[in-house]
Amino acid sequence: MTIDETLARINEGVQLHHQQGQREAARVLFARIWAEIGGEQGDPLHVCVLAHSMADVQDDVRQELIWDQRALAAADLLTDERVARAGVPMTVAALYPSLHLNLGECYRRLGDLDRARECLRRAQAGMGALGEDDYGRLIKRGLDLLAQQLTPR
Repeated sequence: MTIDETLARINEGVQLHHQQGQREAARVLFARIWAEIGGEQGDPLHVCVLAHSMADVQDDVRQELIWDQRALAAADLLTDERVARAGVPMTVAALYPSLHLNLGECYRRLGDLDRARECLRRAQAGMGALGEDDYGRLIKRGLDLLAQQLTPR
């Protein structure tokens, strides 16, 4: 299997943000990659992963929402075969809980609780596609937290 260079570069940006705390440097790298792949017309796998990552480095929740929506739209164009060919160890279905979780969190922060609850419901419905691994547990914890935040007190 060959290494997908674009995914490797996106991962460099993720590391800049999460491990080195260099949010702005990650945003600049992601913007450069976005231009190189042709934006939303690029390979849906690259668009999905890049938009999902770019959302995490936004300072404005409205911009974060736009990037999360782009990621979800690109996921709808993906196939399991394409994901496997890139060496990503999950199915397309396993991407949706995280994508819906992020959208739900944006809507919650924007005060659109009905949409946030709908995203939570969709994310929870897709949890069966996740494994009992660190990633699956991370998404489950995020969904549990979002559910608590959306529960009327």
